[in-house]
Amino acid sequence: MSPRRRALVDYLAMRRALGYKLSREGKLLPQFLDFVDERGERHLSTEAALAWATLPASSAAWWSSRLRIVRGFAAYMHTIDPVNEVPARDLLPCPPHRATPYLYSQEQIAALIAVAGTLRTPLRVATFQTLLGLLAVTGMRIGEAVGLDHEDFDARNGCLLVRGAKFDKSRELALHPSTTAALRRYLRRADRPSPSPDASPLLITMVGTRLGISDAQRTFKTLRCRAEINARSASCRPRLHDLRHSFAVATVLDAYHQDEDVGRRLALLATYLGHADPAATYWYLSAAPELMHLAADRLQRHLDELS
Repeated sequence: MSPRRRALVDYLAMRRALGYKLSREGKLLPQFLDFVDERGERHLSTEAALAWATLPASSAAWWSSRLRIVRGFAAYMHTIDPVNEVPARDLLPCPPHRATPYLYSQEQIAALIAVAGTLRTPLRVATFQTLLGLLAVTGMRIGEAVGLDHEDFDARNGCLLVRGAKFDKSRELALHPSTTAALRRYLRRADRPSPSPDASPLLITMVGTRLGISDAQRTFKTLRCRAEINARSASCRPRLHDLRHSFAVATVLDAYHQDEDVGRRLALLATYLGHADPAATYWYLSAAPELMHLAADRLQRHLDELS
């Protein structure tokens, strides 16, 4: 293994030890080094980084992302040998952009679960109805949901263990008794294939393998079309991930309706969602007009009491 390849292994290992998964970096950086080797360059250069980042015909956002990945590794290499160049941050800039969350109503969530009943086999119906219900009542990330194993479900205590989530953190989620009962029924289905010796996924396909994220995304697109859930604007399109946003907003709305301490509920919500920084939780709440209206009303009542 060349010194540069060894440095890449060390770089990825170091950052993964800090909690980063780096699945994309682990695929793209070896490709970048292949590109540099083909050019016969002994050191990393800004020119090579730009050429590689813009090599595929793609969007400016993808080019910017590829260069950002190279920049991190180049900075590491620069500490080893300053002759390695670090691409400037103003090269291939891409302003941060987030899609506007699509907040589902309870009726829309019920419609999605209902149209999942039109899928082609009873087991696939059960798997997607379980997935949609689980995302709606826990706010889990889709990757966390499909990554669950049978043993992560504690039916006796009514909780789920989410292992190795974002930043390699794990957390335990308390479940409502109705959710616990639904998971029990799903796991006891007679048509559920036997688990493999290597793994026992909670959410499975018809052949007994783990449900994949891409399969879930494709099927969700079909279901939302059948349920006639359409985009509200070009930047606000219904996504599977938006069930997480909807859960967060519904949780805080409930605190307002129950006249509870919203700050305390937010702290609990941040932990339940698995956010390392509570500021990330506020992003999930920023697009809810009803929530902003209730917050303004509570503030006005407080000001009236003071006066």
